[in-house]
Amino acid sequence: MQDISAQILADLRDTDRDRYLACLLAPADKQRSLAALYAFNAEIARIRDLVHEPIPGEIRMQWWRDLIGNSAGSGEGHPLAEAILQCIREHRLPVSVLQNMIDARIFDLYDDPMEDRSALEGYAGETASALIQLSSLVLDPQNAAKSAEAAGHAGVAQTVAGLLMLLPLHLRRGQVYLPAELLRATGLDREGLIAGEDTDGISRAIRAFAGFGRDHLARARAQMATISPQNFPAFVPLALAEPVFDRAEAAGARLLKTPIRPAQWRRQWWMWRAARRRRF
Repeated sequence: MQDISAQILADLRDTDRDRYLACLLAPADKQRSLAALYAFNAEIARIRDLVHEPIPGEIRMQWWRDLIGNSAGSGEGHPLAEAILQCIREHRLPVSVLQNMIDARIFDLYDDPMEDRSALEGYAGETASALIQLSSLVLDPQNAAKSAEAAGHAGVAQTVAGLLMLLPLHLRRGQVYLPAELLRATGLDREGLIAGEDTDGISRAIRAFAGFGRDHLARARAQMATISPQNFPAFVPLALAEPVFDRAEAAGARLLKTPIRPAQWRRQWWMWRAARRRRF
């Protein structure tokens, strides 16, 4: 299993560099399981990038759904499948949560609108928030439930930050993750955002969306005391959210043409500092 673990970690470095770095900041004896979880998340998150039509994407997702739902499966011959199944069994992870994570990602395959904030919170809850909570079950299962609320808000903040960084890519595809109700409140609609011509309206929408993320970040910080020291590594990637909100608000509509992803060395420094201080 050692060779497989090294391969999974190497793949994670390519598919999700931030969670790869966060994984390295976790205790050494937990890194193998965290790498499997994070790599699984990266794999289902990038399916839209690998397919040209939604149906092949749904087939890929169903394959993963069937795999983790098969209590007798081994995933033999597929390193990531082997790794995630071992992680599930070793830490008694709830299969239904992982299956819900897959189901939520079906939204990524289509260009349907995100209707409102509640819909986005639900999407984030079943993806980023669930990943934090599953990671907590790996790190410190006895105390994982105590930080469930913090994980919920942290996942929304992480999701908003990620969507802001990917906004130009999503708009080129015709995907709009900004809630329709938020767009209406700032004088925009889906078509107007994709067209990119109303720069004032787009700036208002971006700042409102960043503010929505900040609100959830503040709520997560208010629950900081519920996170056990052992479970804090699950929250380390959240250290990247506030700098992204800062950059998005400063860029406004320029975000559509100017990348706002901080340099890797900055991201690594922010996560290392968060891990040391146990503050995000």
